[in-house]
This record gives sequence, C-alpha cells and structure tokens, in this order.
Amino acid sequence: MAYDYQQEKAGIFTETGLQMLLKIRDRADKLLKESGAFREQELHTTMSGDSWKMLACVDFLVEKGELKRIHDGGVRQMDVYVRGSE
Repeated sequence: MAYDYQQEKAGIFTETGLQMLLKIRDRADKLLKESGAFREQELHTTMSGDSWKMLACVDFLVEKGELKRIHDGGVRQMDVYVRGSE
C-alpha cells in the first residue's frame, strides 16, 4: 500500500495527529528561521512516529500555504521547503 494524502489527512485531526502537526510546524519554523529553507529529511530527523502521518502533516502545511515545496523530480526526502505565502 502506497502513501495516499487524502487517506492519511483524516488522521491529522486526532489528538495524536494534531500533536504531530504542531511539532512538525514548530520544527519547520525553526529551520526556516535558521536558514530560510530546508530539505524534508532535516524536518524528520528529530521526529518519531508514523512516517505517513508525518508526510500528511507536511502536505497539510503545504496545502494551507504555510510551506512551499520545491520539487525537482527526485526522491521526496530531498524536496526543499521555503516559507509559503500564508
């Protein structure tokens, strides 16, 4: 079974999902303040938990405009993120 954002998105709105979303948002904000951009793999290095839920949290932040993904066609871990337009 492959990652499916629409299927995983519902898990964000649980207590544990919201806790993960806040941790990921805070980590992303810290990385953006430090360097202005980060790779997805740096976002997850200090996190633990369900990797698909982590991906869904990142996709949710992109969907809401808090992050902007720069994808070069390679593996997702190497995607770069910058601050979105909010």
